[in-house]
Amino acid sequence: MGCCFNYKFVLNLCNFLFLICGLLLIVSGLYILSDNKRILLSRLLAASSDRLSSLPQPLLFYIALGVAIAGFVAILAAVVGFWASCLHTYCFLTIYFLSVVVLLLTESVLCLAITLWPHCLGISLDESQMVRSLQSNYGVPGQEQFTNAMDLAQTQFGCCGMRSSLDYDTSLWRLQGYGQRNWPVPLSCCVLGNAGQPMAFLDPKPANESMCQSLERLSYERERNTESCLPHLDNWYREQYGVFLGASLVLALVEFCVLLAIIMSCTGLASKRARRSKKRPTQEGRPQKATKSRQTLIENIYEPEVELRENSSHSIDGIYLGPASRHVSSEDFKDLYIKPRDLYRQHHLGTGKPISVAGPTQMRNYLV
Repeated sequence: MGCCFNYKFVLNLCNFLFLICGLLLIVSGLYILSDNKRILLSRLLAASSDRLSSLPQPLLFYIALGVAIAGFVAILAAVVGFWASCLHTYCFLTIYFLSVVVLLLTESVLCLAITLWPHCLGISLDESQMVRSLQSNYGVPGQEQFTNAMDLAQTQFGCCGMRSSLDYDTSLWRLQGYGQRNWPVPLSCCVLGNAGQPMAFLDPKPANESMCQSLERLSYERERNTESCLPHLDNWYREQYGVFLGASLVLALVEFCVLLAIIMSCTGLASKRARRSKKRPTQEGRPQKATKSRQTLIENIYEPEVELRENSSHSIDGIYLGPASRHVSSEDFKDLYIKPRDLYRQHHLGTGKPISVAGPTQMRNYLV
């Protein structure tokens, strides 16, 4: 009983940890959804993929939504785990086990895909592809999301262009005249006077616009960001991936503990049932013994022949009447005991003497 209690305690503890992980996943997903800058910046990670670029929302938006849904599923699985711990049956333990295995496998596949094959998910930071995406999407009508994401990256990281500010020289933004014709770079590449404002990337105000937009290097060197944005994006991606991978490893560890607790509970349940099955034969054997002895007694009472001891002799009041057979029939028993007793009573009733208990000597004298 104590062993079963320990198994239940371990399972409930793991269920509680799993429930906490589910709540944290929901909170994390909602937090990412509320972080508009982070979600917008993730638009640049899928810039080289036409399939992901065509999505109405950036990539991190769907990842955050998936994290929140995974947290909700984890909470439901934990509730099933508490229910299975209370009922302690193979059916609910199996359902709980399978749900945790499905979550663990899904999480493992996603982590492996992001780690080993990010190109399968459309995540690529190849320099040539990123430069091509910048030149074909920045400032183009219908690509406002990419334009805002690039302005955010240039404002937040203090950079300009994917490789350098020269990326804009052959971009559609400059060739098609979507921006100011005399601007070699967007205003977000300049050193901003309102850089401390949260939405400065949407309304950049350079500290010195004329010097920033100058064509001479000595003039714009102090008023324009000259670093490449691609290394900053790569570092940002690695930070997000590290957080995601760390959270996934913690969740996987909790899920392994839950699976181990379920296996221990099934083992405890099997041993408990085995102990019950061992007790049943001993408890059922006693009534059967009593019934057997009762039946034997009834058979002995109503047996037509009474079994006597072997090698014994039949005598009355010490007088030997002959060897006793092993079995005496009911008719012989009547002749030896019942009829003499009845005759003795009739004789005393006829003489008027009081009836006394007839002993063997009196019955013998009477018979003689």
